[in-house]
Amino acid sequence: MTTFTLAQIPAMTGRTVVVTGANSGIGRTAARALAAKGARVVLAVRDPAKGSAAAATMTGDVDVRRLDLADLASVRAFAEGCTEPIDVLINNAGVMIPPLGRTVDGFELQFGTNHLGHFALTNLLLPRIRGRVVTVSSGGHRAGAIDFADLNWERRPYRAFPAYAQSKLANLLFTAELQRRLTEAGSPVRATAAHPGLAATNLLGHLDHDRSLLHRLQTAVTNRLAQSDEDGALPTLYAAVVDVPGGSYAGPGGFLEGRGAPKLVGRSKAARDGGVARRLWTVSEELTGVTFPLPAQRVR
Repeated sequence: MTTFTLAQIPAMTGRTVVVTGANSGIGRTAARALAAKGARVVLAVRDPAKGSAAAATMTGDVDVRRLDLADLASVRAFAEGCTEPIDVLINNAGVMIPPLGRTVDGFELQFGTNHLGHFALTNLLLPRIRGRVVTVSSGGHRAGAIDFADLNWERRPYRAFPAYAQSKLANLLFTAELQRRLTEAGSPVRATAAHPGLAATNLLGHLDHDRSLLHRLQTAVTNRLAQSDEDGALPTLYAAVVDVPGGSYAGPGGFLEGRGAPKLVGRSKAARDGGVARRLWTVSEELTGVTFPLPAQRVR
C-alpha cells in the first residue's frame, strides 16, 4: 500500500478500541476516526472532563474512563474496570521534555509515563486483547540509549531530551520483545509501533512559558513544517488496521520521515537489540510488579 487515508480505515463495527491520551492531538484524531468507522472507543484519559469534551466532538460509541499512566494504582484500577474483549489497544499518551518530575511511584516522569505505564497497562489488559497493540514511539528514539545503571535519572544531572529519547527507544524495545513473547505463546495478537513524524500537538505545551528567541524560532519552524493532527495520526491508524507483520514500525514516508503518507520505516540499531529488549522487559517487570500473562506454547 503506497497511500493511506482516513477513508481507507475498514469498517470497525463490533470492535472495541482503547486509546490512551485520547483527549487531544493524534490520540483524539485516531479515536474520532475509529469511532466514525463503527468501533466502540474507550478514551483512556487522565482528566475525564477533558476526555468528555473530546468525546463530544466524536460520533459513534465513545466511552470516557480515567487513566493516569504516572500512577500504577490508576493503571491497575483502569485495567480491572475493562472486563470486555479489546480488539486494539493504542498506547498513545505521552509527555515530552518536561522539567524533571517523578511519577506517583517515583519513576522519572517520561520513562515512567511513556514506557512503564504502558508496559503495565498492556500486560494487565493482554488476556482480553484479541487483535493488536500499537505503541506510539518517536523519531527521537534514534538519540536514545537505555542506561540500566540510572533509568530514572537519580544519579546523573537531568537532561530532558535524552530522558525523552530513552523512553521512546524503550517503546520500540518493548514492542519487539512483546511480539517475541506473543509469538512464543502462540498468540494471534500483533504488537506494532508508529511515530507521527513532525506533528503539531500539545506535547510541548509545558514550554509555553518559555519566551526565549530560540523557543520562538523553534515554535515557528514546527508550526510551519509540522503535519496536522489528522496527518500525524495516520501512521498510528496504519499500524492499527493495515495487515502488517507483528513488530512493524510505521511512520511518514516523506523527507526524513517528517511528514507524508505512512509506510513501514526503519529503526535505530539500538532499537533492534534483542538482548537489551529482554533485559529491559525484566527490569520493567521488577519496577512495575506486572508480568507477561501468557504462558509459552507447548511444543508437541
